[in-house]
Amino acid sequence: MKKSIFGTLLQLESVFLLITGAVSLFHNEKDWWVFMACAALSFVIGGITLSIGKWKARHASEDQSKYFSRADSFMVVTLTWVLFSLIGMIPYMMLAGMSIEDAMFEAMSGFTTTGASVISNIDGLSHGLKFWRCITQWMGGLGIVVFTFALVPTGEMRNNKIFSAETSGIGMDKLSPKIATTARRLMMIYLVLTIVCALFYYAGPMNAFDAICHSFTTTATGGFSTRTASIAYYNSPYIEYVAAVFMFLSSMNFGMFYYAIIRRWDIIRSNEELNAFVKIVLTAVVVFVLLFNFASHASESLHTLPMGLEEQFRSALFHVTSIISSTGYAAMKFDYVSWGDVYLIPTIMLMIIGSCAGSTAGGIKVVRFVVALKAIRNEFIKQLHPRAVLSVSLGGRVMENERVRRTLCYFVIYAIMIMLAISVMTLLGMDFTTAFGSSISALSNIGPGAGLTGPASNYSMVHPAIKWLMSFYMLVGRLEIYTVLFLFMPSFYKK
Repeated sequence: MKKSIFGTLLQLESVFLLITGAVSLFHNEKDWWVFMACAALSFVIGGITLSIGKWKARHASEDQSKYFSRADSFMVVTLTWVLFSLIGMIPYMMLAGMSIEDAMFEAMSGFTTTGASVISNIDGLSHGLKFWRCITQWMGGLGIVVFTFALVPTGEMRNNKIFSAETSGIGMDKLSPKIATTARRLMMIYLVLTIVCALFYYAGPMNAFDAICHSFTTTATGGFSTRTASIAYYNSPYIEYVAAVFMFLSSMNFGMFYYAIIRRWDIIRSNEELNAFVKIVLTAVVVFVLLFNFASHASESLHTLPMGLEEQFRSALFHVTSIISSTGYAAMKFDYVSWGDVYLIPTIMLMIIGSCAGSTAGGIKVVRFVVALKAIRNEFIKQLHPRAVLSVSLGGRVMENERVRRTLCYFVIYAIMIMLAISVMTLLGMDFTTAFGSSISALSNIGPGAGLTGPASNYSMVHPAIKWLMSFYMLVGRLEIYTVLFLFMPSFYKK
């Protein structure tokens, strides 16, 4: 069964490679054959594994063929993302002349919607390679497995455990008793949001190609651009506002859009995570506007700061939505590293917090902070009233203690992983600020980091070993830690 699923997923990747090859042909570029060859490779490997899986299923007992453990689901989802990146890195190696570590870094950054890049001259890339960078983020935004659930009507792809392994965490709503129906509804919401975003971009100074590509990476909250200067290239307040709005919308739990369609406004109003997320965004925007006006700034950084109330509000809104959504776009006034150290702490806090569960965004997720704060409040109350029986509720429903414990453990694991990454990076010669920002950027799937990997730079100068480490952290962060780390437990392989 596992091989059948791998085969189906790899054949899905071949479809997107074919689309990219068609885009390259449309622009009369000679690199179309690379994407077609990669599509053929993905299709053949997928076909072979699919055939092997079906052959084994026929020769296995009925119980064996249907048995699919939770451990199997973690293995399938993790290896799927790795296999997609391994095939997806080939165009970078063949067309951009990248080394293996650079190509894997770029491919993994795409599929995990991190948006970190090692490419210094994006403007010089072919249309085909630009499109491939953006469509990998669009695939990864909704989730490779969720895409397949929505598009492939096969029995193997109706396994709840696989769906849960990729959409792990709390707050991911099932919009139907059937997983396939939930996936299709999420897919339709995602598709409509992408189309509307592209139309708004096209109404501004973007051409059709740029509008489509940026709509992919905006709704996926990925941040890859067709331009080296990112959104700043267009020098357009209109584009910045459009990007900010759609980054915000893509940071919301997609279930809220479904409830809006069926007019369940009561569910939307009572959603604690959404209410907290809106308050965090509004508060952060106000904080940055105040910092622009009242913080002390070095004379050499004044030219990078927004001037005037409208530009300050727009820059604050764009900055907050770009970071908290984990998109990582750069606008005309976005270099928070050059703004000064006082801007770095709130920016890092937004990176860590992230957006809503059930969205395409990264970070720890707002709902986990809501649960953690309630659990901490309960502990303080118990210190005063030891006999009090308290529970953590979310949306009017009491959470099981196990889910609360797992949420708190998530914070601990996140912190440990950041400390380990900083230790390794500094041992390899990276300064502390850059290591701190880069590790959080990778694990929260942000893109820009701090110090030498801030928004005005990229990761091309990073040590090769750090690139491999960051690629791994991107995968761990995208699958929300547990799914990947389970594979490193000895007990995982015991029957």
